[in-house]
Amino acid sequence: MGLAVSGGPDSLALLLLGAAARPGEVAVMSIDHGLRPEAAQEVAFVESLCRTLGIPFTAAKVAPGSGNLQARAREARYAALVQWAAQQGLGAVATAHHIDDQAETLLMRLARGSGIAGLAGVREWTHLPQSDVPLIRPLLGFRKTELEAVVKSAAIAAVRDPSNENPAFDRVRVRQHLAQHDWLDAEALATSAHHLAEAWRALEWYAQLDWEEMVDREETPEGAPQYRYYCNAPRAVQVETVSRIVSALGGRVSRSEAGNAADRLWRGENASLGGVLGRCDIEKVEKVGVEMRVWRFSPEPPRNTH
Repeated sequence: MGLAVSGGPDSLALLLLGAAARPGEVAVMSIDHGLRPEAAQEVAFVESLCRTLGIPFTAAKVAPGSGNLQARAREARYAALVQWAAQQGLGAVATAHHIDDQAETLLMRLARGSGIAGLAGVREWTHLPQSDVPLIRPLLGFRKTELEAVVKSAAIAAVRDPSNENPAFDRVRVRQHLAQHDWLDAEALATSAHHLAEAWRALEWYAQLDWEEMVDREETPEGAPQYRYYCNAPRAVQVETVSRIVSALGGRVSRSEAGNAADRLWRGENASLGGVLGRCDIEKVEKVGVEMRVWRFSPEPPRNTH
């Protein structure tokens, strides 16, 4: 199992607990994002600790792209972890997300108007982006203070990243807000995120049934692929099915875009999204003997340019 360790108290606790729980079965990667001059020394600190503990260690340096700094850094980090997992043949990669991270994530996404998928927060397990490598968060049942106590008991001085105190970042402001208001209980917020994750899994299950039972693959008269969707599901399921159809046709859309397209189709209007054209009709479905909305999706024809 691979452990992503930055040298901060959370990830050091992951390292210590992982080494104790799975002796001889863990490896560590530490990543320098090139954003602070101290980062190289912090990677070297983690390497020294791994050498002392007899744990295989890999260092990486990445260059986040332009745009949202934290988002680009996260993308670069996950890409490095995917490459490392493939090279090392790892069964899974673990990160040190905990209860307080979960509470912060839920509040941030509530403030942004996220849907159920976003409000489900940090998942206990998922996959590293664009890979089949499991990504697990074994510390989601721990408070940050508990993890800091683990590191302190080992007499290790953890790295402190000053960006974690910079109010220019949304997460830092949310963290400070939580610390200032006792009535916002991090454990209760994390429990709500867990319930929302269960609701999301139920929605995914229903969306899978919708895909299997209500979507047929066809061909247009010109031989192009086309999907026919007998739409009679709640809007949240429609969004997932429309997104999946667009993906099957080689397009890519956000849930917000898929939702807007579903709304247009529900009103009987055509919708264009991700290079795919959706058209609405009403047809009698022979196997159930009733009329239903039928949405057909096919690659959008090329536009004439002059």
